Amino acid sequence: MNKPEAQAPANGSINLSRRGFLKGSGAAAGAFVFGFSVPFSQSALAQSESPEVNAWVVVQPDETVLIRIARQEMGQGSLTGLAQLVAEDLECDWDKVDFELVKPGRNRERDNVWGSQFTAGSTAIRGSHEYLRQGGAAARMMLTEAAARQWQVPASECTVSEGVITHEPSGRTTTFGAVAQAANDIEPPKTESIRLKDPKDWRIAGKDKARLDTLDKLDGSLVYGADFSMPGMLVAVPKACPVHGGKLKSFDAEKVKNMPGVKQVVRVDDETVAVVADTFWRAQKALKALPIEWDEGENAKVSSESIAKKLREGLTADTSFIGNQAGDAKDALAKAERVIEADYSYPYQNHAQMETLAATVRWRKNGCEMWGPTQVPGTALEALAEAAELPQDVCEIHTMRIGGSFGRRAATDYIRQATLIAKQIPDTPIKLMWTREEDMLQGRFHPVTQCRLRAAMDDEGNVQALHMRISGQSIMAYAMPQAMSDKGDPVVYQGLDPEGDMALGYSVPNLLVDHAMYNPHIRPGFWRGVNLNQNALYLESFIDELAHAAGQDPLAFRRKLMAKHPKHLAVLEAAAEGIGW
Repeated sequence: MNKPEAQAPANGSINLSRRGFLKGSGAAAGAFVFGFSVPFSQSALAQSESPEVNAWVVVQPDETVLIRIARQEMGQGSLTGLAQLVAEDLECDWDKVDFELVKPGRNRERDNVWGSQFTAGSTAIRGSHEYLRQGGAAARMMLTEAAARQWQVPASECTVSEGVITHEPSGRTTTFGAVAQAANDIEPPKTESIRLKDPKDWRIAGKDKARLDTLDKLDGSLVYGADFSMPGMLVAVPKACPVHGGKLKSFDAEKVKNMPGVKQVVRVDDETVAVVADTFWRAQKALKALPIEWDEGENAKVSSESIAKKLREGLTADTSFIGNQAGDAKDALAKAERVIEADYSYPYQNHAQMETLAATVRWRKNGCEMWGPTQVPGTALEALAEAAELPQDVCEIHTMRIGGSFGRRAATDYIRQATLIAKQIPDTPIKLMWTREEDMLQGRFHPVTQCRLRAAMDDEGNVQALHMRISGQSIMAYAMPQAMSDKGDPVVYQGLDPEGDMALGYSVPNLLVDHAMYNPHIRPGFWRGVNLNQNALYLESFIDELAHAAGQDPLAFRRKLMAKHPKHLAVLEAAAEGIGW
């Protein structure tokens, strides 16, 4: 199934006693609904505008278990992993599990009970672990209690396995589906009364199970955002100024208005024009023929060479943001008899996801809807409402599966564009489709950086000081300026922090990690792995250089530097053993 999405509380807790979320209009007869959505059929969803009732577990009379997923699936298997967490403590039959996605507008209507629907940073499973298991366990307890009441026996005498409830003393059995309706009348258990399974007894979570999101990809039935269609829909193909920061001066719509299928040529914003036609091919063909005049501005003079030159200047700049510091690295380096130095660079990277950006928007005076993929449904809803100039209460995102993202759909520029076009053609579904050429030109690129590392070594090859100067672009300065701190952009130092999940795994008596920020006009964005990509490359390449200079085995050299970092050392040892070093 390919259905709409939800999320968990921001604090990771779950209010299991809110019966208002379990009772709602339109529930399928006989179904048990816990924590997520009323189990509308797909046809009912299409025909009904009534609000869904958020729930985590939906058990239908035919034994199908629908599990609502809080995060987006981008190819890494998190959708299945999250469902496994719920199913494990629910004790259902995995072969009868399906999933649904929840719309952010529904989440908002329910007082944001699932918190943010943000999917990034490899947090989908580790950020949802406990409360999803609690949701499954609580649903199991309610279903068991319903069966026990029918049998007039204590629930403590009942066991559950693969969706079958058994009264041990009498041998009587029933199924989840048979007691689903009765379970809706059971008061959810308090969080403190829920007992989760010991991981050693797991049979679903963490096990090799068939993924829930594979079959429809293989048989071609999955509808991606670029595939989506609805009656009366038109297709818009945009083109923005090829120089970031440039402007759209003019275009001559008269030259293409009579081309086959063309419906309209619209100014989207200060830098973008779009052709709207009955098909993608006709819109793209007209766009290529459209005379456009751009004001490229001063940024047209910038080149790869001029950017690289500015970055090189940053390697020796007097001012910088400090991300990690111990001792006095500059002084130790100045006094050292032996200093090893190396410079590295990392270019711009484009996401180049398989499915280019697409979103279908229908704007009406009393509401606006979007059908399409996004990593950030809540933020996408805000962007939709802002561009539509309508309250969020009358806007909705129908979240669709993603055909690749790697961070690109954490941005909402394509949603804004689609909405601005649809607003000019009211009551008509407009599917915005970027060409691959536009995707490559107008991406939110992984930032460009250079790095200089300098280390002082004693006669025995011990590192006495290390200065790591990063020169280059900040994502946060562009995308989230409110996240900047006295360290500048905190994301720059991924893998180099003094403590936490992104801590540096080496100890050096005198250490300085700093950032000379330089932001070219090329728009940056989060790209899978973000700054850890280049930081690991820079640092580990340099550690190899130091080991070579010291005449030591690279593994032994690292072991000494990692002596105070047992987790990092354990990973190093496992890697060494795995490759037979």
